[in-house]
Amino acid sequence: MNRLSGKPINKFPYLFIAPAVILLVIFFIIPIIIAFGVSFTDMDLKGLANFSNVSFVGLENYTDLFSDEKFLKSIYNTAFYVVIGVPLVIISSLSVALMLNYGSNWLFRTFRGVYYMPSITNIVAIAVIWGYLYNTDYGLLNYILSLISIDKIPWLQEPTIAKISLIILAVWKGIGINMIIFLAALQGIPKSYYEAAEMDGANRIQILFNVTLPLLRYATFFVTVTTLIGWMQFFEEPFVMTDGGPLNGTLSVALFIYKEGFQFSEFGYAAAASFVLFIMIIIVTLVQFKFSKSEADY
Repeated sequence: MNRLSGKPINKFPYLFIAPAVILLVIFFIIPIIIAFGVSFTDMDLKGLANFSNVSFVGLENYTDLFSDEKFLKSIYNTAFYVVIGVPLVIISSLSVALMLNYGSNWLFRTFRGVYYMPSITNIVAIAVIWGYLYNTDYGLLNYILSLISIDKIPWLQEPTIAKISLIILAVWKGIGINMIIFLAALQGIPKSYYEAAEMDGANRIQILFNVTLPLLRYATFFVTVTTLIGWMQFFEEPFVMTDGGPLNGTLSVALFIYKEGFQFSEFGYAAAASFVLFIMIIIVTLVQFKFSKSEADY
């Protein structure tokens, strides 16, 4: 019974959301709290077997992280991936969606499938194909370059080129999902807006920048936030293609956490690194929301 209104409390909404809340608490909230506690300890494989071997070390893991050149290198690499990769994948996805939105016959439907396929293809299969393409001696890309007298490029052997190679691969893989979101948003724009713009004498470029893009702002914001979070957790591509090499040149923060936690069994150290990444993602996301709210409504 609601004491203020005197009406009986409707329990059905709580019953419907209870399973989702319980799963969220068990699989997300509790692990996060435990990981936060572990980040203040020296837990390793011995500590995992017997908790009496675990000691409280305070902020030592965090201070060690910011004097660890390998971790600082992983932050630089992740920033490199985000700054170049996020705009590229958003612009590419939007461009593909705009082109495919012009028609709905079998050809356009086929290309929708073609562009979406990389996003659902297993990363190991992708690594095999792109590993062949990037092979310095026998790869297809260097063979094509040799036809126009360009020297071989060490696609995965030089740190900066290797980072760019992984970005190209990730952009190719990431276009599909974002393209679907943009296509759905494009098809939700009323045709009357375009008809009104054409009656006013607007050309295609003016319609794109004054009608289409402003009406895609919510889809663009959603894609930007999710893409940015995904790229800050960049893991699969460097893991399967380079394992963080050469010389940690492609090591991302997520891969650093994986290596510390599951290869070197430094669970406390890895947990501290994961919270640094967590805070970075929260800050970047809040900045995005701040800029989004400051924009005027269309």
